[in-house]
Amino acid sequence: MTVKLDIAGQFLDSQSGLSGETISSLIIVGILCLLCLYIAIRAHFADPLKKPKGILFIAEVGVNFFDGLVESMMGKRYRGFGGVIMAIAVYMFLAFIFGLTGLPSPIVYLATPLSLGFVAFVMIHANAIRFNKFKYFKRYIEPIPVFLPVNLISMWAPLLSLTMRMFGNALAGWTVMTLVYQAMGNIGEGFITFVNNGLAQNLTVGNAISPIITPILHAYFDLFSGFIQTVVFLFLTMIFVANEGPDDEDIEEISLKGGR
Repeated sequence: MTVKLDIAGQFLDSQSGLSGETISSLIIVGILCLLCLYIAIRAHFADPLKKPKGILFIAEVGVNFFDGLVESMMGKRYRGFGGVIMAIAVYMFLAFIFGLTGLPSPIVYLATPLSLGFVAFVMIHANAIRFNKFKYFKRYIEPIPVFLPVNLISMWAPLLSLTMRMFGNALAGWTVMTLVYQAMGNIGEGFITFVNNGLAQNLTVGNAISPIITPILHAYFDLFSGFIQTVVFLFLTMIFVANEGPDDEDIEEISLKGGR
């Protein structure tokens, strides 16, 4: 599989001038756009009085789940934030498991985790400016103005944390799987060469031993690890964004005081 993955990546690089991971990312985005368009068309012509079925039912369950997750994690004022979190979650999970198709996985390309981390970074600081207005900039000179350089550096901590955690786990899984495929190929080739007295020269024949253990590793590094990293990224993003605004109790208290 490693050989096939490398060949697929080299083919995409040579044909488009873009990296194979970038092409894979564009494929995922294209699939999601077409899927959303199809769901929108189905929803437009669906009978609102009938219970949705098939893909509409799955879409409704997904929307309700992420809206509820956002409300429980961030508060009622973020009810409209569920669509953003759902889009990030679906893209991230597909990017993690896309390597199972034999094409390069976008998540092992640093630009992809960095882009996702930057999206979270923008949402965090946009939300801070939304609630704090010009007081937002005061944080960078607290407790005294001499701390401005340190505060400016610490501002980028969430971006680096979210990016490197995702990229490190994805790269570690990809490295382990590459080493396993190489080892299994070498072991299989050496065994068959020994049995056939040097007649086996095909690495594909040697890789026949790899299906014995690689499915379990793929289940962990691609499916399980991808799911865990997606959940961690989403939860940290929601916590970071919500922490930049007041709690629901504070808003209700302010409203009551204003009403008086």
